[in-house]
Amino acid sequence: MGTTTRRNASAMRMVGALLALYRQNAGLTQRSLGERFVVGEQQIASIEQGRRPLKPDLAERLDELLDTKGALSTALSRMPEVDLVPLWAEEYLDREREAIAISSYENQVLPGLLQTEAYAWAVFRSRVPFYDEDTIARLAAARIERQGILHGKDAPITCFVVWEPVVRAPIGGREVWAEQLRHLRACSELPGLMLQILPLDRTSHASLDGPFVLLETPEHQRLAYTENQRGSQLIADPDEVAILTQKCAMLRSQALTPEDTRGLLDRLLGEQ
Repeated sequence: MGTTTRRNASAMRMVGALLALYRQNAGLTQRSLGERFVVGEQQIASIEQGRRPLKPDLAERLDELLDTKGALSTALSRMPEVDLVPLWAEEYLDREREAIAISSYENQVLPGLLQTEAYAWAVFRSRVPFYDEDTIARLAAARIERQGILHGKDAPITCFVVWEPVVRAPIGGREVWAEQLRHLRACSELPGLMLQILPLDRTSHASLDGPFVLLETPEHQRLAYTENQRGSQLIADPDEVAILTQKCAMLRSQALTPEDTRGLLDRLLGEQ
């Protein structure tokens, strides 16, 4: 997933401060406002602090409830764009940043959370239409920054299932590939992180339809995220999320154990 820096941080804080002012004037707490829209106290707090963007549909509903005469929607529409993060990816990035559990299946490239900077550069250089070098540098830096969630004090529980051809593909050349394999091997030892490779010689495969990500929020809401060539979808419908959860469980049973995965990585590294 191609990502760069977030929207203009100062503008986000300004919109958040406006929301906080209107909320307080209406005599509402963050919790009571969040309960009205079934989004939770934490999400309202994140918006007010400028850590999460206010979405247009929620802005319209807040304008109506708080009787702001469209002030929030207008402020949101005039926010300066300073990044390349597509609107359809912003919500996912916000949820990923706060998730308490992440499960991912990939069959094309390695998950962004597990990529080295050199591998990320190679992925972005492969894009058509092509990115210029400055854009690639910003994209790669932001991808590496995202990985901080794996090393923080409150790191989420993470499970990555990766199809074997992805691990064997020398994206970026042999040196980049070898460095990436060493990084994967190191990541596989992180507390709370489970890495499993789905072997190429499997005769059954639970997700031939493509990659996906499952998230669990601090409020224990379960979400799913899928991408295609021209966009993506964040899925909240419980029935749809349940289907992908079943796929994930099957994939984990079809994949190598974490211990056998480390053995495969060791063998691949030994061939370098």
